[in-house]
Amino acid sequence: MHRLTQRARAFDRNHPLVWDVLVTGFFLTAAGIDILGGGWRNITENPDAPTWLLTILTLGFTLPLLWRRTRPFAVLLSMLPLAAANAWTGAGLQASLTLLVVTFNVALHTRLRTLLWSYALTLGPITVDAFRYPDEQGADQTFFPQATRLAMVAIVGISYRTRQEYLASLVERARQLEVERDQQAQLATAAERTRIAREMHDIIGHNLSVITSLADGGSYAAAKNPERAAQALTAIGTTSRQALGELRRLLDVLRTDPRGVEPSAAESPELEMAPQPSLTDLDQLIDGVRSAGLPVRTTIHGYATTLPPGRQLTVYRVIQEALTNTLKHGGPAATSTVSVSYENGGAVTVTVTDTGRGGGPHPNGTPGRGLTGMRERTALYGGTLESGPLPEHGWRVHLHLPEETPQ
Repeated sequence: MHRLTQRARAFDRNHPLVWDVLVTGFFLTAAGIDILGGGWRNITENPDAPTWLLTILTLGFTLPLLWRRTRPFAVLLSMLPLAAANAWTGAGLQASLTLLVVTFNVALHTRLRTLLWSYALTLGPITVDAFRYPDEQGADQTFFPQATRLAMVAIVGISYRTRQEYLASLVERARQLEVERDQQAQLATAAERTRIAREMHDIIGHNLSVITSLADGGSYAAAKNPERAAQALTAIGTTSRQALGELRRLLDVLRTDPRGVEPSAAESPELEMAPQPSLTDLDQLIDGVRSAGLPVRTTIHGYATTLPPGRQLTVYRVIQEALTNTLKHGGPAATSTVSVSYENGGAVTVTVTDTGRGGGPHPNGTPGRGLTGMRERTALYGGTLESGPLPEHGWRVHLHLPEETPQ
C-alpha cells in the first residue's frame, strides 16, 4: 500500500491536471445525478426551484474544483455567492458540500490568516441557511452542525499540511546530510592525495638521488677499482629494493581487488603493510646517503623514545629531504652535518647544513615540492622551518617543533 501510495503521489506531481479532472468529473456527475434523479427534492425547502437555477448552482459548485489546488481562496470566493443563493432560494443542493473540499485545500495550501478569513466568509451562507427558514430547521440543527463540520475539515487540512511539511523537512535534512557526507569524502580524498603525493616525492626523490650518485661513482670506479664498482652496484640494488618496497606499501592504499576487497597480507605477502619510517630508521637513512658518496656527520642530544610517531615522521622526512637536496645540488666535494636535539614535552630542534655550492632546493627561484612538503609537515605541529644559503657557501635547513599542547 505504501508503494502504491508513493506511485500515485508521484503520478499526481507529474500530471496534476489528470487528478483535478477526475475529482471535478466525479462531483459534477454526482451533482447531475442528484438533479436529474430528483434526489434533491428530498431535502429541499423549495421544490419549485427553476431548472436554470439548479443548473447554474450545479456547475458553479463543481467546475471551479479544477483550480482548487492552485487558487483555493479564489475558488472559495467564486462559490460563496452561489452558496448564499442556494440557501436563500431554499434549493438546498448537496453540491454545496464541495465548499468543504475547497476549505480543505485552503487549509492545505494557504496561510493561517487566509484560512481564518475563508472560515468567517463561509459562515455567511450557513447563517442564511439557518435563519431563512427557521420553522423547518433552526440554528441548532443547521448553523452549529455545519460550522462544526467546516471547522473539523479545516483542522484536518492543517494537520495534513503539518505532516507534509515535517516529512519535507526530514527529506531535506537527509539530502543535506548526503551533501555534507559527499563533501567530507571529497575533502578527505583531496587530503589523502596530497599526503600520497608528498610521500611519493620523499620516497622517489631521495632514493633516485642516491641511486644516481651511486651509479655515477660506480661508472668512475669501474676502470680503476672494480671492487668499488661492485659495491656501488650492490648499494644501488639495495636502495632500489627499499624504494620499491616503500612504493608498494604506499600504492597499496590505492589498490583494491576487482571485487571491491582489499588484498590481505596472506594473499599478497610482498605487499604487506609496514609502518611509516621513524627515527629508529635514521641511521639506515644516513648510511644510505654515505654510501652514495656524501659524508655525513651527526650530532644527537637527548632521546626520541617518547616522541609521537607523527613527529618522528616529520623529523625523518625533513632530514631526508635536506640530505637529498645536498646530493642533488651540493656538488662532488660537499659534506653535510645533521644536528638533532630532543627536548622536554616533545620539542625537537633539527639543523642540517652542508658545504656544497649553495644552489639550494630551488636554484631557479621556484619552490619545489620537497620544500613545500617540509613546510606542510612542520605546520601540522605548529613548528617553524627555515631554509636558505649560508653566508659563504653551503645550505642550511633548521626545523623546530614546539612542545606538545596538553589535551
